[in-house]
Amino acid sequence: MSSTSKPSMTLESVLPKHRSLFIDGAWCEPLDGAYVETLNPANGQALASVANASAADVDLAVAAARKAFPGWSALPPLERARYLRQSAQVLREHAEELAMIDAFNTGNPVAEMVRDAQVAATGLEFFAGLITQIKGETIPMGEGMLNYTRREPLGVVARIVAYNHPLMFAAVKIGAPLAAGNTVIVKPPEQAPLSSLRMAELIGSVFPSGVLNVLPGGKACGQALSTHPQIAKVTLIGSVPTGKAIMRSAADTLKPVLLELGGKNALIVYPDADLDQVVAGAVKGMNFTWAGQSCGSTSRMFLHESVYDQVLPRVIQRIQEQHKPGIPTDFATTMGPVVSQAQLDKVLHYIEAGKQDGAKLLLGGKRCTEAHLKDGYFVEPTVFGEVKPGMRLAQEEVFGPILSVFRWSDEQQLFDAVNGVDYGLTCSIWTRDLKTAHRAAARAQAGYVWINNASQHFFAAPFGGYKQSGIGREECFEELLEFTQIKNINVTL
Repeated sequence: MSSTSKPSMTLESVLPKHRSLFIDGAWCEPLDGAYVETLNPANGQALASVANASAADVDLAVAAARKAFPGWSALPPLERARYLRQSAQVLREHAEELAMIDAFNTGNPVAEMVRDAQVAATGLEFFAGLITQIKGETIPMGEGMLNYTRREPLGVVARIVAYNHPLMFAAVKIGAPLAAGNTVIVKPPEQAPLSSLRMAELIGSVFPSGVLNVLPGGKACGQALSTHPQIAKVTLIGSVPTGKAIMRSAADTLKPVLLELGGKNALIVYPDADLDQVVAGAVKGMNFTWAGQSCGSTSRMFLHESVYDQVLPRVIQRIQEQHKPGIPTDFATTMGPVVSQAQLDKVLHYIEAGKQDGAKLLLGGKRCTEAHLKDGYFVEPTVFGEVKPGMRLAQEEVFGPILSVFRWSDEQQLFDAVNGVDYGLTCSIWTRDLKTAHRAAARAQAGYVWINNASQHFFAAPFGGYKQSGIGREECFEELLEFTQIKNINVTL
């Protein structure tokens, strides 16, 4: 690929033509006329004004989705699969365009965002392939009686997605509910709604009117979706505080939730690990490419004292070689800015907290001041050494490019520290010994564990967290079943 953005991929050429609300197969102005600016985090400048959906707009979208539900749910399963596969093909054809939109709107490097679009298409195909596996069962009841179960769709489902992978999340997360026969309302991230709007332009017309609806908006929109009595389920990819707010809002209607929330994830290195692989895995696991803004980032690295002084300098060197912040629309860029001024302030706050708490700053620690970056929300990749379990960097999710490194010697104390946080999303374990690997994996209080790997996701493998990292599992058959309910039928012959 070219080292600079392609001439045909200018901002004007990729921005969605519609910035309003996609409801019932058509573009609609918000009822109160409210629009808000969405920004380019690489320079802090406005990209476009986007509709800001209100509770009244949510009512319209729910009515459209409810109207479309009987027809969509009644379609033969393989017919619904055909719609999903057709949508996947469209996303693949427009992958670079969608990636460029996300690069402008999130600050994530465009080369990485192309992979996001491809993963989105693969996810839709994955759930299309599972449609015929939504099965009930027969239950023996003795002579003269037939008892069986059916799995039926829930109805209207709301999916609220995060800003770090806007297009990928918006597209993949419609797959399971639509496959199961539900209709869907997507709320894009407030910070980066543009790729979801372009997705609606591209695949909204693939589906019957009302089956897929897209409502850009803020807190009021999310609140209306989670409290609406005619929405059957609400899901979130986001922060723990937002997840708690949604659970509280959903409680009045006993609405089930599916939550994929934050993480303060550990990467554990045993003395016998392949240190070359450890160095590569530690950098990969931090997700510096999108400035550490990933709930699954292994931001706490536990190095055994026998390899600490050997490994840490190599990790720092590799970060310096691989991740220098740059303009996200350049295909050569390997690290972009954080998404907003608020997120920049948060990251800088935690850098100061690390210094105050006595951790040793080994790399980075500042906002980027180069002429071409100074107006954006760029932070240097940052490493702290000699971090202790009680420090704020050890306990609180930063959601930014800060790697905290711990020294350990006693395995019991190690796991006291690894598990001594409110989160339990991912864990990465590095050892050559099979017994050690399985023992450590069993002790880690996390829902998704890698052994001699980090950061990679696999469709069909259930992704989700322990403790306050979430409720439910995604990217797997279980996610499909999350959008069904069981009906038992007893027949006396």
